[in-house]
Amino acid sequence: MITQIVSGVILLLVLVWLISAYNKGIVLRNYVREAFSTMDVYLKKRWDLIPNLIETVKGYVSHEKGVFEEITKLRSSNYGGMNAAQKIDINQRLNIGIAKLLAVAENYPDLKANESFNNLMGELSSVEDEIANSRKYYNGTVRELNTYTEVFPSNVICGIFGIKREQLFEINEVQRENVKVQF
Repeated sequence: MITQIVSGVILLLVLVWLISAYNKGIVLRNYVREAFSTMDVYLKKRWDLIPNLIETVKGYVSHEKGVFEEITKLRSSNYGGMNAAQKIDINQRLNIGIAKLLAVAENYPDLKANESFNNLMGELSSVEDEIANSRKYYNGTVRELNTYTEVFPSNVICGIFGIKREQLFEINEVQRENVKVQF
C-alpha cells in the first residue's frame, strides 16, 4: 500500500514537472515572439523611411547609382510576406546599404544643409535607437529560450513538443567592416 502511494506521489511529481517544463518553454517562446513583434514595428518604420531618404539624397548625388540600386533592390522585397528569419536577414543587409548611403551623404555639404534630409536623418536616428533597444530585448529573450531548449532535462521536453531555438539578430562579418566609399 505504501509503495503504491509513493509511486503515485512520484508519478504526480513527474507529471507536474512535465507540465511546468512545457509551460515554461511556451512562455519563453511567446516572449521571443512578442520581442520580435516589437522590433518588427521599428524595422517596418525604417523600411518605410528608406525611399524618402533615397529620393532626397538622389537629388544631390545622382552619380552614386550603385548605392541607390543596392538599397532599392533590397527595399523592393515584400516586407509583409517575409517570415522572421527573412526580415532579420534583409535588415542586416539594409544596415550595410544605409551605412554606405550615409557615407556618401557626408561628402555633400549642400545635402547636409537640406531641411528634408536633416528631418529624415533625425527620424532615422530615432528609429535606429529604437531598433537597437528592441534588438537587445529580442536577443535576450532568444538567449533564454535557446538556453532552455539546450539544457537537460528541458531539452527533452522541448524536443518532444517542438519548441525550437530561434535566430539571434546579430551583425554579420560584412557589417563589422568599415564602409568604403570611393569617388
